[in-house]
Amino acid sequence: MEVLDIPLEDLIKGYQCINNEYHCLFCEAAFNHDYVYPMNEQFLTAEGMMKHHITLHHRSSFYGLLSLDKKIHGLSDVQMEMMKHFYEGTSDKDIVSQSNLTSVSTVRQHRFKLREKERQAKLFLALMQLLKEPENYSIHKGAKQVDERYGVEQQERDKVLKTYFKNGLEGEMTIIPSKEKKKIIILQHIVKRFEAGKIYTEKEVNDILKTVHADFVSLRRHLIEYGFMMRNDDGSEYTLKM
Repeated sequence: MEVLDIPLEDLIKGYQCINNEYHCLFCEAAFNHDYVYPMNEQFLTAEGMMKHHITLHHRSSFYGLLSLDKKIHGLSDVQMEMMKHFYEGTSDKDIVSQSNLTSVSTVRQHRFKLREKERQAKLFLALMQLLKEPENYSIHKGAKQVDERYGVEQQERDKVLKTYFKNGLEGEMTIIPSKEKKKIIILQHIVKRFEAGKIYTEKEVNDILKTVHADFVSLRRHLIEYGFMMRNDDGSEYTLKM
């Protein structure tokens, strides 16, 4: 998966879990979920080992992201330098003495521009989401309304499911469809693997979705985006949307 296609939550962590392995986003390092790893007279889980790896080899996910090609993050040299200073908590006066900037007001101007860039990015992401899936917010009220909008017949539904679940409807799917109509049919089927009224942790949701496809993160996001599931603000609890 390309870096720019990785979910935001994984970019912030600096790693993602794929096929039962934690993979570093900045190098080839990977740690198997089923193993424990010795470290300084103690043992770390695979995820703990990955966190240690990122700190040891990349300083943090922040520096790891900044180390990516400029074509990926789109930041100028000055913006990168300012972000490093801000991340490290360097005072405005010290930034001036350590850089080519001429005054504290210039530093503050750069800080303002970065915050403005953040606000613009949020708006741009919202526009792109609406551009790709313009009817999302009109259909996220339950599967019945989705069916009415598309007029999906059982024969068509069965054909789509058979196409993507070649080893049986309770097995894994081959790929996640890009077409919205097929994606909704798939999500309506996947959601049957969850119990109505039950509260799930993110790990429990992931474990169920891993039985569907290796890219369980995208499936989880689609279930939320299309209104099949709800999660609380801190992402610790997931429930089916009734």
